[in-house]
Amino acid sequence: MSQEKAPVLIVGGGLTGLSAAVFLAHHGVKATLVERHPATSTHPKARAINPRTMELYRAVGMEERVRAGRSPISGNTDLVHVESLAGSERVRMPNASIEDISRISPAQWTLIDQNQLEPILRKRAEEVGVDLRFHTRLDAVTEDADGVIATLTDVGTGATSQLRAQYVVAADGSRSPLREMLGIGAHGRGTITNLVSFFFDADLTEPLRGRKIIAAYVNNPAVRGTIIPIDNDRKWVINVSFFPDKGQSAADFTPERCTELVRAAVGVPDLPLTIESVDMPAWDISARVADTFASGRFLVAGDAAHVMPPTGAFGASTGIQDAYNLAWKLALVLEGKAGADLLATYDCERRPVAEETVRQAMLRFAVREGKQFQDVAKDLVDETTMTFGYAYPAGAFSDEDPQLWTVTENPDKPSGRPGSRAPHVVVEGDHGPFSTVDLFPVGFTLLTAGPAAPWDRAAAPARDLGLVLNVRGIGEGGHYADTEGTFKERYGIGDGGAVLIRPDGFIAWRSSKGPEGDVAQLVSGLLRQILALH
Repeated sequence: MSQEKAPVLIVGGGLTGLSAAVFLAHHGVKATLVERHPATSTHPKARAINPRTMELYRAVGMEERVRAGRSPISGNTDLVHVESLAGSERVRMPNASIEDISRISPAQWTLIDQNQLEPILRKRAEEVGVDLRFHTRLDAVTEDADGVIATLTDVGTGATSQLRAQYVVAADGSRSPLREMLGIGAHGRGTITNLVSFFFDADLTEPLRGRKIIAAYVNNPAVRGTIIPIDNDRKWVINVSFFPDKGQSAADFTPERCTELVRAAVGVPDLPLTIESVDMPAWDISARVADTFASGRFLVAGDAAHVMPPTGAFGASTGIQDAYNLAWKLALVLEGKAGADLLATYDCERRPVAEETVRQAMLRFAVREGKQFQDVAKDLVDETTMTFGYAYPAGAFSDEDPQLWTVTENPDKPSGRPGSRAPHVVVEGDHGPFSTVDLFPVGFTLLTAGPAAPWDRAAAPARDLGLVLNVRGIGEGGHYADTEGTFKERYGIGDGGAVLIRPDGFIAWRSSKGPEGDVAQLVSGLLRQILALH
C-alpha cells in the first residue's frame, strides 16, 4: 500500500477543522484534511461567530469574506424563552450582539450560519493549498517514534491508502471516532436531550409581535424545542426534543406530527404552514470535556474536545479559538523553532477555558429548560467577558503570580498580565488610526511604552532563533501615537515598560519599566522558556 506524507493531518472538515487548515497555512504549514461526509454542512447548526473569533479571521485576511456571507438575520437581537411564540415570554436573555464593543475590539459579532461559513472556509483552504479530501474516512491510526500512520478510505470508491503525518488534529465532532480510537475519555453531564430538526414555511408575523429573534426557546406541555429564523421571512427551522427512555424515536416525526408540533410551539392551533423536510438526522445536546486535549502526537479540538448546549453562541467560537491557539505552536515545532513540549501547553491553556465555557452554557440551558433566571444569574458571566476576558492559568508564557489567576477578567479593565488577551488600544501611524490587535498576525511582537530603544535589541536574539519579532513603540517617541492615552493603563506598564505578545495575540511576558541588564540575553531566555527550547 502506498504511503503519502503530510506535516499535519486534520480529521474533520467542520468549522474547527477547516479553520485549523486555514490558520496552519497562514503560518506556512500545508495540512491534509479528511472529512467522511461528501461536502460541507447543509444545516445551519452554529449561527453566530463572536468578535474574538472574528479577530482571528481578521488576522488571516478573512474578516470581510466572513462578514459578506452573514445571515439574513444579522440585524436580529432577541433571545427569548417562551411558553409559545404567541404566548407569554418567560425571560429575555442578555445578548452581547446588541452591545457596542468598539472600545474592546476592532471586530464585531457576525451572525452567519454554519452552512454558510463552512463553504467560505473550504474555498479559502483550497486557495492556500490545503489538501482537502472530503468523503474520506479515517479507519485506523498508529503512532511511532517518527509520527503517525493513518489508514484512510475513500468512501465513494472504497479505495484504501496510508498517510504518514508528524501530528494529527482530531476535529471530528462530538462523537469523535478518533478520540475513541485514542482511548481519551471525557467527563461532564453527557447527553442531556435528543432532538430532531426540520424546516418549515409559515408567516409568523403576528405571533412574533415585532420581535427580531435569533432564537425562541419554547417549553410547554406539548413541545419543547427551539424556533430559529432562516430568512427572517417565511423560512424557519425548529429543533424538537424527544425522549428514548419513554419509547420515543426520530421515526415518530412524521409530517403530520411535525405540523402539530410547530403549531404548538408557535401557539396558533390553525397556523397555515408547509413542512419542508423531516429527514434530518437525530442529534443530541450534551455537555462534555475531554480528559486531555493532547496525547502524544494527537491534539483534540472543537466538539471532539468539548461539547456544550447551543446557548450563548459559545460552541463554534471555542473550537475555532482552539485551532488558532494550536496553529502557531504546531508551525514552530514543525520548523524546529520550538520544542515538542510547547504542544503540551495547548491542553493546559485551552482545557480550563473549555471547562468554564461548558459551565456557562449549562447555566443558560437551565434557564431555557425552565429554571428561574434569578436562580442562576449570580453565576452567569456575561457574553462579552466570556468572549474577551478568558485567561490561561499556565502555559506558553512567563506568569507573574499564578495565585492571582482567574478564569475570566473584565475586558473593560484588562489586567495586561501574561496569559490574557492583548487588549485593543487605538493607535495612529502614518496611515491613520488602527487597533493594536492588528499588530499580531505573524510572529512575536514586543510593544514598548514610548521609544522602542533599548528594547529593539531584542530582535537580534529572536532572529538567531529563526523567529520573527517586531518591536514597536507606542506613545511619545514611539512608532505609533497613543491617541486615546490608554496604552500603558490597559497593558499594566509604566514609561519605558514592554509587553511581549505571542502570535495568537496573547501576552507572553511584560516588564512594568525599562530593562535592567542585557535586553538581548533577557529576551533570548524568555523565548527559549516560552517555546520549550532546552
